[in-house]
Formats: sequence, C-alpha cells, structure tokens
Amino acid sequence: MTLKQLSYIDEIARRGTITDAARALFISQPSLTSAVHALEKEIGITIFSRSRDGVTLTPEGDRFLGMARQLLEQAELMEEMYAGEKKGRRRFSVSSQHYSFAVEAFVRLLKEYGGDEYEFHMRETQTYDIIDDVSHLRSEIGILYLNPFNETVIRKTLHENGLKFEPLFRAKPHVFLGKDNPLAAKKLIRLEDLAPYPRLSYEQGEHNSYYFAEEILSTEECRKEIIVRDRATLFNLLVGLNGYTICSGVISEELNGPQIIARPLDVDDYMEIGYILPSGNRPGTLTENYIRYLRELTDLSADEDPG
Repeated sequence: MTLKQLSYIDEIARRGTITDAARALFISQPSLTSAVHALEKEIGITIFSRSRDGVTLTPEGDRFLGMARQLLEQAELMEEMYAGEKKGRRRFSVSSQHYSFAVEAFVRLLKEYGGDEYEFHMRETQTYDIIDDVSHLRSEIGILYLNPFNETVIRKTLHENGLKFEPLFRAKPHVFLGKDNPLAAKKLIRLEDLAPYPRLSYEQGEHNSYYFAEEILSTEECRKEIIVRDRATLFNLLVGLNGYTICSGVISEELNGPQIIARPLDVDDYMEIGYILPSGNRPGTLTENYIRYLRELTDLSADEDPG
C-alpha cells in the first residue's frame, strides 16, 4: 500500500468515475483500474462498486477512505513542515448539531489555515448522522450534547461506534426566541410560560428517538410543534411566529443577527456540550486547531450572560 494508491482512491471517490479521476490524475484509465484492483487484493476488501453510471464506495470502502484521507493529510503536513512543500488543497470536515459557536470556530479555522486551495465541509446535521460521519471518518470531528436524559443511550452508541466524547462546557437550558416575543421581557422563563407558543425542533429523520433530539426537554408535552431542518428556517420562524426553541443559550449576534435572544429557563437540568472523535486516532493538526477555537469561543461564552 502506497500514498499514491491512497490518493488514487480519494480522487476516484471525489470524481465518481474512474475515467474522470484518471483524467484529473493524468494517467490512463487502465493504469488507474489496475492500481485499484491491486490495492483491493492487497487489503482484502472491495472498495468500489462498479456500474454503468460510475463507481460508489462500498461500506468497507467508505471506512477505508476515511482512514486513507487522514494518512494523506498527515503526509501533506509532514511535507510542509520538513520539506517546505505545500501540496494540494486543504480538506477538513465537521459534523455538528446547530450551534453558532461551532460555525464561528469553523470560520476562524478556514481564515487561518485554508490557504489558497481548500475543501472544507461544515455539516449541520442530525444527531445520528454526526455519530455516523465521525465513526466512518467522513468528518474529523463531531459536536453534540449530553444530559441526564440522553447520556446513557448516546454514550452506548458512541462506544459501539468506536468514538469518545470530550466535554467543552456545561450550560443551563435557555429559550431562544425573537426579540419582540412577549416572553422577551422576562428575565427567567418557566415551562408553563411557553404553553401558548409554538415549539420549534430539528428533524431527526429515521432516528427520531427522544434520545437523539437536539433540543433538551423534548419529551415535554407541547400543543404546537414545528419541525425544521436548518437553522435559518428555525430563526425565521422564531421571529415570524413568536416561536421558541430550548437550547444552550450560546448565540453569536455576528452570525445570527440581533433579532434572536436567549432567556434562561427555570428548570433543574443542564447540557454538557462537547465534541466526539475516533477513540484510536490522534487528531490531525486542523482538528486540533479547530478544538482550540471551540474552547476559546465557549470559554468566552461561559463568562458572558447570553440573555
């Protein structure tokens, strides 16, 4: 197995066809096909399924590619450090629940380390998909929360997928709402205050278990429920319909604007927000710097009153 073979696999996966990958790599299609077959024979798995429309990764190939990309990143960093050579574009992926601080850390990382060429992914997605992305190395890091209600199930799922959870900070539950919502005048909101207003939650797809809900206290009864898929829609509905969602209270006015505010919720609960990584892999340089930015931002947020 060579780094060149790993780079071939990476290029094929990105292009979707061996023909397009061979053209991008400036080698013949038969040579590329032969290199893939030789690698598959060596490692004893089938990396790609072939069809008339191109190639797709097998489940084994998907996991192999994630590990291959980590090796390629480390090789590039070593070349930059010891040979002074900058090779190719930087690649980095994050999968996260919908937290503005995770996006802000991503922005800082990209500005400092993106360079002239890069391919960065910021996936705000469903809880189960965050775990799946990191376990299959499609993302280098995932951001999610634990609390007394979901911790046993989430930790069990992480363990089954070979992942570890590292805490960033503990937050008391807050209510996000529009600044003109009648509840905005309250310094402390009770659960009964929320009853007349629509609750907004993020869709969790086929893994729609309460334990995978992004919102704390999701089992509380609610007569008006709106399910959304993205943060922009949720914030628009908070403002337009006087809705609310329950969250950590950490908000970035720079990214989300002044229309959304946070008020503390009067409940005996908490959110332990942190990141997940593969248990056996050492984080790459970009991942370590992303974690540094996460800690800087969340340490700062912990010192401020988000309301």
